[in-house]
Amino acid sequence: MIYIYLFAAIVLEVIATSAMAKSDGYTALWPSVISLIGYGLAFFLLSLVTRTVPVGIVYAVWSGAGIVLVAAAGWLLFGQKLDLPAIIGLVMIVAGVLIINLLSKSVSH
Repeated sequence: MIYIYLFAAIVLEVIATSAMAKSDGYTALWPSVISLIGYGLAFFLLSLVTRTVPVGIVYAVWSGAGIVLVAAAGWLLFGQKLDLPAIIGLVMIVAGVLIINLLSKSVSH
């Protein structure tokens, strides 16, 4: 169940960040509301996850997955370009998250 919370926190963070990009400096009402609620719920879920998983591991997975998914959202939804160095960096982030989850003894499975 804890990884469902983590997954939900990641999805909410991606939605909140994408909405923030459309909030025009938090002057557009609905993107601002979506952003604030999304971040609030994401942090609440993260607080539940950190009860059982070390905070460093939680944050590494949450931020790593969030970075990759926000970059994908920017590319798909906003037409932002990703050059080769950006793609290589994103692949390295994914590799780091996988290494933490598959090989680290710090993560309880």
